[in-house]
Amino acid sequence: TYEIFPFSFKEFLAIEKKEANINSFEDYLNDGGFPEYLQYKRPDILQILMNDIISRDIATRYKIRSQKQLKELAAYLLTNIGKQFTYNSLKKNFKLGSVNSIISFISYFEDAYMIFTISKFDYSNKKMLVNPKKVYSIDNGLTIRNSASFFDDRGRLLENLVFISLRKKNKEILYFQEKNECDFIIKDRARIIQAVQASYELNEDNKDREMNGLLEAMKKFKLNEGLILTYNQMDEFDIDGKKIKVMPVWKWLLSN
Repeated sequence: TYEIFPFSFKEFLAIEKKEANINSFEDYLNDGGFPEYLQYKRPDILQILMNDIISRDIATRYKIRSQKQLKELAAYLLTNIGKQFTYNSLKKNFKLGSVNSIISFISYFEDAYMIFTISKFDYSNKKMLVNPKKVYSIDNGLTIRNSASFFDDRGRLLENLVFISLRKKNKEILYFQEKNECDFIIKDRARIIQAVQASYELNEDNKDREMNGLLEAMKKFKLNEGLILTYNQMDEFDIDGKKIKVMPVWKWLLSN
């Protein structure tokens, strides 16, 4: 079997006949990589696509009569990419009778490759099942044009793009949270092999928080190098014998 994702940044550049730079990355960040949308640039294409996923891939397949709650839940999750949620909180928000209904709906979305969820790292599998999860979308364009409200959180769009790029190569992605948070840790078999932080911009307000979250994960899993991906900043830090590389997402996507 093969997993097929929307166009990568390299493929986007080829189809749009653009040079790799911050301006073309800005377009990719907002437009995503669905081919038909890139060809015609009509927002309704991505709205029809989501309706088709819900009606054909989910409702018909799993014999769900009422699509209204499915559509409302999907729009809510797309609006909240990069944020934590629990099944219980969603059950209350959407007034569904049981947590099992929420779990089933989200598994249907994941099976249809519309959204992905990741768990908080814990050595206990039981705790990982009940800990809050984070949600991501298959494509930024799909997210922007199907959110429950106007979506313009560029930091979360950037984080979502980083997740999708990591997911193409890695099945097991988790987030780490103890005193601080690290957005992504990559698990290979029983070992954590990489820690990645996504931050739109490192500034005086968030630099310590972003660095500390990454460093905490690196020390926990004995990693010598960590990566912070930003919109357009490049730097390198050596802290407590650990190397932290700061890199623009668009350059990382090209090197990846």
